[in-house]
Amino acid sequence: MSFEQILPERQLKELQKSVLDFMHTQGYTESAAVFARESGNEGFVADPTDRHHNLLAKKWTSVIRLQKKIMELESKLSKLQEEAPLSLRRPSSVTEWLPRPPARTKLAQHRSPITRVRFHPQYTVLATASEDMTVKLWDSESGDFERTVKGHTKAVQDVAFDSKGSIMVTCSADLTLRVWDIAADYKCVRTLHGHDHCVSAVCFLGADRLASASRDRTIKIWDLATGYCVKTLVGHAEWVRSVDVTPDSRLLCTASNDQSVRLWDPATGECKADMRGHSNVVETARFAPPNTYTCLRRLAGLPQPPATAADANAPGQFVISGSRDKTLCLWDTASAQLLHTFIGHDDWVRDFVFHPSGKTIISVSDDKTMRVWDLATGRCSKTIEASQHFTTCIDFSTVSPLVATGSVDTE
Repeated sequence: MSFEQILPERQLKELQKSVLDFMHTQGYTESAAVFARESGNEGFVADPTDRHHNLLAKKWTSVIRLQKKIMELESKLSKLQEEAPLSLRRPSSVTEWLPRPPARTKLAQHRSPITRVRFHPQYTVLATASEDMTVKLWDSESGDFERTVKGHTKAVQDVAFDSKGSIMVTCSADLTLRVWDIAADYKCVRTLHGHDHCVSAVCFLGADRLASASRDRTIKIWDLATGYCVKTLVGHAEWVRSVDVTPDSRLLCTASNDQSVRLWDPATGECKADMRGHSNVVETARFAPPNTYTCLRRLAGLPQPPATAADANAPGQFVISGSRDKTLCLWDTASAQLLHTFIGHDDWVRDFVFHPSGKTIISVSDDKTMRVWDLATGRCSKTIEASQHFTTCIDFSTVSPLVATGSVDTE
């Protein structure tokens, strides 16, 4: 690329005259004459009073000073990054990151306690559900408030996104579930009726069905396209608090006020296992992802199957539950046996999330803390003050290294 392509004609002429002035000043008269002729500046006369005099040297000195300043600033930035709290640094991978205080952002728009926080699976969007009957959406990176989704007439208990992030589903104490089309500006496209009491939780059962849990003691399976309930699962004696599904949609697990965790075949409605060991209400239960299996088998003293075994990483082998008895429990779904109890919280365990690394879980509690548990040892490796009030829910972003928690203090 020539100078003519880089510099406008006026700046090119100034550069040529500055070079000629420098050559005359340094005594390169013959070279200057050749350069003047070839550059079309034959009439140039060096003049100490001209603005081009010593301009090249001044520019060169300025560049040197600027380079030095840049190096100094880079050094200061590196030092500040080393001294900054670890919570402000971004690791190279989500799987390497663990939350550290203080909280990066506090989101304050709700007027009542937060019941659920849920990250969008594709975008930097966080949805928060509240007892104020709304769902609010936030930019999870900046913390900026984006919109309020209204429609329910009582507390919103749960919110879920489909795997593609094109549909959002909510459930409420108004006995309904609502389906929202994200592409259509979060328009409510369907309202599902069928439960006889507060709808506590909802999850996607594949791409075309939903599973919901309710205070009416049932779990319902819904056809997303028609909005019809296609199956009702009955077995719990009290309020069903949560529902979760394996990635292949072949198994559900539910948690209940009756102090049990149950496994279900959603295709037949059959209860496959009734797991008991908690001494109070079970707030939540979730299937452990396959990347946790190595740690969980080590924790439970179970043999590690050969890596080539067909079912070594089959989904749904373990469930972890959290309870008002202040503990979390690890269950073997094949035998329905309690394998380990995580002890450390001082009040109700309200929610937990699996870390993407497969090595830890992070739980929240009415003791106002967030605790990190090592799945290989079962020990609490870190305790973080999460809120000034009861901490009700937690989620981990799959897009960036962020954890969100919700509290009864509306933040």
